[in-house]
Parts: sequence; structure tokens; C-alpha cells
Amino acid sequence: MKDMDSDGPGLIELDGVEKVFDVRRRAGLLRREKRQVRAVDGITFRVARGEMVGYIGPNGAGKSTTIKMLTGILTPSAGRLRVAGIDPSRERTKLARRIGVVFGQRTTLWWDLPLIDSYRLVHRMYRIPDRRYRENLERCVELLELGELLEVPVRQLSLGQRMRGDIAAALLHDPEVLYLDEPTIGLDVISKARVREFLRDLNAERRTTVVLTTHDLTDIEQLCERVMVIDHGRLMYDGALAGLHEVGASERTLVVDLERELPPVELPGARVVKVEGPRQWLAFPAAQSAAPLVARIAAEYPLMDLSVREPDIESVIAKMLSRRKVPEPAERTAL
Repeated sequence: MKDMDSDGPGLIELDGVEKVFDVRRRAGLLRREKRQVRAVDGITFRVARGEMVGYIGPNGAGKSTTIKMLTGILTPSAGRLRVAGIDPSRERTKLARRIGVVFGQRTTLWWDLPLIDSYRLVHRMYRIPDRRYRENLERCVELLELGELLEVPVRQLSLGQRMRGDIAAALLHDPEVLYLDEPTIGLDVISKARVREFLRDLNAERRTTVVLTTHDLTDIEQLCERVMVIDHGRLMYDGALAGLHEVGASERTLVVDLERELPPVELPGARVVKVEGPRQWLAFPAAQSAAPLVARIAAEYPLMDLSVREPDIESVIAKMLSRRKVPEPAERTAL
């Protein structure tokens, strides 16, 4: 594959990337045996500048291992990987100036220092020009509502406050790519909404490329148009969020309130899954329009009210992965 610089269509490029770990385990009183654990198994994808991509999958799927290779923490066992034209494992320091990383369960802030002192250290570490640093700091403080927290030691911040502080720290040097690993874990509803709004604005205004890994699939639904699903180190799906429903054979639900209790509604293309008095729940394929069903019900039944419920994306992914043959544990166990 041809090398591409940061202005090309592939700001992030992976081509047949693998990561294999040698793991030793006890096989007797004095004997240990070695086996290989394949955490990432031949993954290929590109992320263009300005995309917001969800990178999701179950625990142990290989998400964190992929992110660590993208940031240069781990070296691929095979394949080709480039971020902004840079090989992360060979030029980690150079790459660090062009990426930002936020790990939801680990902070990059200095625990006993006030928040503002952590930002001053970032200023010097990245050698950010003074004017650019002030502008970026003011913007992050305003949009993430950090003004009253700047003089508070990091150890005294709540989880939500610290997470907002970590996001600001990752953005002070204007990274081209932002990796977010569980950025809303443990946050309350208000903090989650604030973080999501900030990320949408960041992407829209500065075209910052965002790769988001999370178990909170509401993050994915509200932020990402493209989603990649990984399982046992292999890429199972890469496409539009809406396409997951087709792949997962998901269903939408039509909730119908009738004037009185009636036998289950009978309509082609739909099936009744629940009846409670005059209320009935009808399931139909997510890719199918609800309009014909609504028209038929309105014409043939004493309709009072109705609503359409979208499928739960978490259930869609679980169904999709459950149909896949699980590989041999000794060969495919992911980290």
C-alpha cells in the first residue's frame, strides 16, 4: 500500500495489523508451558481526517490493544500501521505532538497538583506557543465549565470533573487525532451530555479526528456516523451506524394503543410480541418503513395512539456476535 501523508484520505491506516503475545502458564508443579495469545488478528481499516468513529466490541475483543498500537505503546507483530504518515512505534515522540489520548479509568493529570498546574506542565512539555496555549485553555475552560476547578487539586475532583479536566489536557496542543477510551465511564447524565456536546463541537469546528471506544453505546449513537465492531481480534463490521441494524437483523417496535382490548393485531410484515389490555407491541424489521403498518392499523383498528421504538444497539451487536463461530481459545484469546 502506498504511504500517505497526513493530508491524504487516510489519516489513520491499518493494513493487516496483528498483535500476538507470548503467555506462560503453569502446567505442573515445576513446568510452565508457553502459548500465543492473538489479541489483534489481521485488522485493516482507514479513518479519514475529520471522522468520528466508534470502535466497539465486548470485553477482551482487542480494542485497547489496537489503541495502544495506534499510540505507539505497543508494536504490531505484523502488518502496517500509520497515523498522520507516522509509524507510531518507531516515532512515538514525534507522533505524541499530533495526537491526544484520554483513558477513562486512568488520568494523565498530576494527582496532588491543582488542575491549572497540570495544564502548565502540558504547556511546557509540548512546547505549545504561549498565545496558542492561552486560546486553547480559555476555550476548553469555557466549554467544559472548568473555571471554578482550576485551583482545585486533582485528587479532590469528582470523576466527572476529572474526566473533563483530562479531555482539556489532551487538547491543549491541538492534536489532529483524539483517542477516547471510555470517556464517559462513571459520569452522571449531565456530565455525559456536557462531554458529548463538547466533542461534537470540537469535531465540527476543528475537524479533529476522533476514535471512540466505549461500552456506553449511547455515546456511539449520539456522536458517530461510522462504527467498527471488533470481536476476538477481528473486525466484524465497518460501516454506517444504521447498517448495524440490517447486519444484526434487528427489529423496531410499534407500540399501539387501541380504544379497547382486542385480539392480537394481524398484519403482514409484523408480529405481536406483547399484549397488555388495549396496548399491543408489534415487532417489524428495522430496515422496513413503519408508514405502511401505521396506515393499515389506522384503517382497520380503533386506534387511539401509537409510537415507534428504535432497537437497542447493544442488543443488535450482541445478536450479531452471537451468530459468529468463536475461535479456539488457545489461538484467538484477545486482550
